[in-house]
Amino acid sequence: MTITHHVEKMDENVTPEREAQDDSGKALNCDNTSGDPPTEFSSEDQPKEEWMDILGNGQLKKRIIREPLSDEQPTRGNICEINVVGVLEDGTEVEKHDKLVVQVGDLEVVQGLDLALALMKVGEIAEIVVNPRFAYGKLGTADVPPDSTVTYTVELIKVIYEDDRESITISERWKIGNKKRERGNWWFIRKELQFAIQCYRRALEYLEINNDKTWNTTKSTDTVTDAELQGLLDDCIKVYNNLAAAFIETEAYNCALQNVNLVLKYQPKNAKALFRKGKILKIKGEFAKAYLTFLELQKVEPNMKSVQTELTNLKGKVSKESEKERFLYAKMLGIATDDANNPSKITKTKNRSKVAKGILWTCAVGASAAVVGILLHRFTS
Repeated sequence: MTITHHVEKMDENVTPEREAQDDSGKALNCDNTSGDPPTEFSSEDQPKEEWMDILGNGQLKKRIIREPLSDEQPTRGNICEINVVGVLEDGTEVEKHDKLVVQVGDLEVVQGLDLALALMKVGEIAEIVVNPRFAYGKLGTADVPPDSTVTYTVELIKVIYEDDRESITISERWKIGNKKRERGNWWFIRKELQFAIQCYRRALEYLEINNDKTWNTTKSTDTVTDAELQGLLDDCIKVYNNLAAAFIETEAYNCALQNVNLVLKYQPKNAKALFRKGKILKIKGEFAKAYLTFLELQKVEPNMKSVQTELTNLKGKVSKESEKERFLYAKMLGIATDDANNPSKITKTKNRSKVAKGILWTCAVGASAAVVGILLHRFTS
């Protein structure tokens, strides 16, 4: 079985010196490939009820245009097949997807639409008005201007209940995991970092390899090849690296370090991971470890100018850190700070201390002998 790996900007074109670059921020590219004619919502479908204020602040509203055909309603994690059309306030159509498949709660569409889907029932057609905050925000897209309210007309065709992940074929796991990884990249580029992290973590649930579990327990005819497992691992490493980048942006440095270490566990010479690890350690104040990490990166990328800059900067920090430690030890030993850098003075100080202690003991012993002599003379006379 051959797996085609999709190359995309977040994973392949982001150098260690430039973590994120806008890819024009287009809306989801979900062309109709089913061969079926596009869905047209009938003009006879009229609103059947007043607006539901979903969040209570007027920023996300829903009303039913056509009553549902059943009481079946999706919950978080269910897969929905929908027809959807999105228009701006002036009526300009900016999105249209037929039989679009999305997983509720995984932010595979704009947040407002994702939230509203969980309130629909199969067969229902609803009008959903999404405030910019829950649509495309201040950035917009190529088709949606910044700070635009988008009104969606959505038909919930059906709800699909996902199989247990351990029973899904490896090719399906790869496809689903990469879809979520790519969506995470989309959110990352838009600086919606918490959403990106959520998508990346969901991607790992499909891409991570757990050697303690049996794969494809209900589909034993599907043989897992080494090439397929390697493909999963390669994409898993991309997610670890992207998660590290997102955690660095949110200043969650311990989480970022965990993820770069996972990358380096499988790819010790991964330049992105080494660069990010060095930066994290530097931020955490672990200058010596950061210096050693950048030295490793220099072996991998000897012509990277930013690495030499980091090494020069860190060398000075390590030197200052060592000097502070030397002063601290000198203070603990009772040595004057001004003399801490002069070994001969330190030696002389130690010798003077020994001589003083010797004289003190001699005087003490002499005084004791004199007292004993006086007492003996008094009691024997």
